[in-house]
Amino acid sequence: MHTSQDQNVYLSSGYQRSSKREWKPLEDRSCTDIPWLLLFILFCIGMGFICGFSVATGAAARLVSGYDSYGNICGQKNAKLEAIPNSGMDHTHRKYVFFLDPCNLDLINRKIKSVALCVTACPRQELKTLSDVQKFAEMNGSALCSYNLKPSEYTTSSKASVLCPKLPVPASAPIPFFHRCAPVNISCYAKFAEALITFVSDNSVLHRLISGVMTSKEIILGLCLLSLVLSMILMVIIRYISRVLVWILTILVILGSLGGTGVLWWLYAKQRRSPKETVIPEQLQIAEDNLRALLIYAISATVFTVILFLIMLVMRKRVALTIALFHVAGKVFIHLPLLVFQPFWTFFALVLFWAYWIMTLLFLGTTGSAVQNEQGFVEFKVSGPLQYMWWYHVVGLIWISEFILACQQMTVAGAVVTYYFTSRDKRNLPFTPILASVNRLIRYHLGTVAKGSFIITLVKIPRMILMYMHSQLKGKENACARCVLKSCICCLWCLEKCLNYLNQNAYTATAINSTNFCTSAKDAFVILVENALRVAAINTVGDFMLFLGKVLIVCSTGLAGIMLLNYQQDYTVWVLPLIIVCLFAFLVAHCFLSIYEMVVDVLFLCFAIDTKYNDGSPGREFYMDKVLMLKRR
Repeated sequence: MHTSQDQNVYLSSGYQRSSKREWKPLEDRSCTDIPWLLLFILFCIGMGFICGFSVATGAAARLVSGYDSYGNICGQKNAKLEAIPNSGMDHTHRKYVFFLDPCNLDLINRKIKSVALCVTACPRQELKTLSDVQKFAEMNGSALCSYNLKPSEYTTSSKASVLCPKLPVPASAPIPFFHRCAPVNISCYAKFAEALITFVSDNSVLHRLISGVMTSKEIILGLCLLSLVLSMILMVIIRYISRVLVWILTILVILGSLGGTGVLWWLYAKQRRSPKETVIPEQLQIAEDNLRALLIYAISATVFTVILFLIMLVMRKRVALTIALFHVAGKVFIHLPLLVFQPFWTFFALVLFWAYWIMTLLFLGTTGSAVQNEQGFVEFKVSGPLQYMWWYHVVGLIWISEFILACQQMTVAGAVVTYYFTSRDKRNLPFTPILASVNRLIRYHLGTVAKGSFIITLVKIPRMILMYMHSQLKGKENACARCVLKSCICCLWCLEKCLNYLNQNAYTATAINSTNFCTSAKDAFVILVENALRVAAINTVGDFMLFLGKVLIVCSTGLAGIMLLNYQQDYTVWVLPLIIVCLFAFLVAHCFLSIYEMVVDVLFLCFAIDTKYNDGSPGREFYMDKVLMLKRR
């Protein structure tokens, strides 16, 4: 047995192999991949520069306060722009942006194709005639026609049809914090909604679907909470039902293969016994070809079934190991309950970053110098090297998002490694292994996480570029080019998945050995290759069990939704709420069960290393759980 001093040292999750193939504790951990950490910090400084530049050039004011078609920011006094009419106006009292034709949407360029003006107030009621527009201007002091047209001329000028808003003017309200007058009636955006929801064929159906969501919002919220609770419960009890799920999978595979093979031989025997005298000569050759094809199919199915049975016979112990790993993973969540909340922290961090990224993106959309377009209106564009800030910003979205996800993987790996390599008395665990793992991540391994996430970024960016090219060339490229594009996208997707799996195991090796990313990835790869059959069993059987868990949560939540929404007799009304609930349930189940899968993978790598360098003899005792000890052969 290990002494308590050894246990305390092992709690730092630091181990390395000596030349005698023994585990030797490291009292001090070293920082890994420091150059990559510095590179990541410099990259984040560049992201901050983009945000600061867009704010400093006035983009923040143009985004929040809005600006008209002549470059004037609403709600403030503006400077005159050279060679641009109607610029330099004092809009101190005109705080809202009003579009003459707000329903004219450009779906390709994602903007409103309309003249924008700064007005004092948004029309809260529909204005059907120019007389109504004139009365609104006189009563509220808010001129809705062009600056060149006085309110008294709205009904008399021949240019009023061009310089005034399109009639009828829909009732609108200001968007909170962004000072834009937006139509209240959703039917104004029916075209845009139909572009997003292709199955909606008329506005009445769209209205009914939206009303169904609004009237069922309490039920939707309750069902979302139900899916959250079910996911957390499943993570605790899945270790008890894993054996049942494996038996279900085994029985289905056996019955499916035997049934398919039996049907093929039955069809062959039936076809062979059928009298050939009744077959006309022209059909005789076809019948013989069919008989020969059935024989080939039956023989192939028989060979496949035999090979499948042999594989299942060879893999039976590996499947037993998978069940044991799921059982131990359930114990991990009992001893480390904070693991259950890991998806919340990761999601919260991603939402904060995405909110910052979107806000900066909006700033970039309104930054730059004022230029006049073909219609004589003002647009803001960035020229010179700064116009490539968009690409830098997009790369930042991918890299930093992957960095946050990698931090989660490293945190989980560190906590599970701490659990595994603590002696069998789990009372010696630190009070908060999760927080201890976060502390080690911040102090030592941020460079490793930055490097691993950058490698994923290098693969993801070309795939996204190819997907964009494929969407733009859809219907224009020839069959060969389409096949090449899809093949490249598929290959990059497979490479990304493989690298993601290798990265996760590399983070586990880093948590154990405190080595840099490349060394950890090499060590993890060697261990995985040496245990290829075990890896195959875990990734097939384990993924199937987790998939069944997701299906169980989605079906349970959907069934509860049907029962709660059944009182609404108009079934088209609760279709959209039910779809929303099921999608949310799947997302929640995927997030929670992904943590479970991560724990199983970390436990397996620890188990493989433990069995490789320890044999149970005095001084080289196993650290594994008793359940795993029975499955180590």
